[in-house]
Amino acid sequence: MRVIYCDKTKEGVDLKTLLEQSDYISIHVPLQNDTRHLINKKSIGEMKKKPVIINMARGEVVDSASLISALRDGSIRGACLDVTEPEPLKGDDRLVNMKNCIVVPHIGTATVECRNAMAKLAAENIINHFV
Repeated sequence: MRVIYCDKTKEGVDLKTLLEQSDYISIHVPLQNDTRHLINKKSIGEMKKKPVIINMARGEVVDSASLISALRDGSIRGACLDVTEPEPLKGDDRLVNMKNCIVVPHIGTATVECRNAMAKLAAENIINHFV
């Protein structure tokens, strides 16, 4: 397996190259003006044929209408979403009912290691505030 990445602060590939070459696109960016709808009709058109999109960032990083269209026409093979636009989705939302889309209820941090690190950080913040 070859892993490529796009990161503004590290050496890697640009976003266009990443989209053109990736079978799986895992998104982990903050929501900012330049990342809102980063994945949209245009960027989907630049993607390698039939990738899988994984969004662990923020729901608004992916344009839901463009994603639904691409999932329906098969230009995107599948999507795994920890976050959605809007959030939470209603039970009858199109994304929830698509066979090629997995939606989980924003639980990407639900690991023992992550929760322990979060608890430690919270305790350190409380101590630092009062010391």
